[in-house]
Amino acid sequence: MPLDPDVSGARQWLDRAESSLALAKQPKPENAYWDDLCYLAQQAAEKALKAVYHSLQKPHRFTHDIEELGKGLADLGLDLPNAIREAVVLTRYAVETRYPGVSESTTDAEYRDAVKLAEEVVQWARGHVRTE
Repeated sequence: MPLDPDVSGARQWLDRAESSLALAKQPKPENAYWDDLCYLAQQAAEKALKAVYHSLQKPHRFTHDIEELGKGLADLGLDLPNAIREAVVLTRYAVETRYPGVSESTTDAEYRDAVKLAEEVVQWARGHVRTE
């Protein structure tokens, strides 16, 4: 089911992306998992891409799939940087790493890579979201 976009919502989606990114970059609490911080990085990238859909007034599905969201933007004629193509790996943090026993735990290095990719996606989206 697609979500009907509006230009005014684009800034809100981007604000949420930046919030998720800021939380992902916080020091890991003692009993926290890297997986959980990577989930926040994934959310930042996902929300940033959805902000671009809203800025373009184009619908998007309720999905965590970075590849699907990126492909949709490419189909709309946007030139996607390599960071978005690489950010498809973040999708796993939205689903499989959130559940015990489904995948191996995320490492510190994987966390750093996830945050770097999310930063690049959010930065790219900033250039495509019109300010109200």
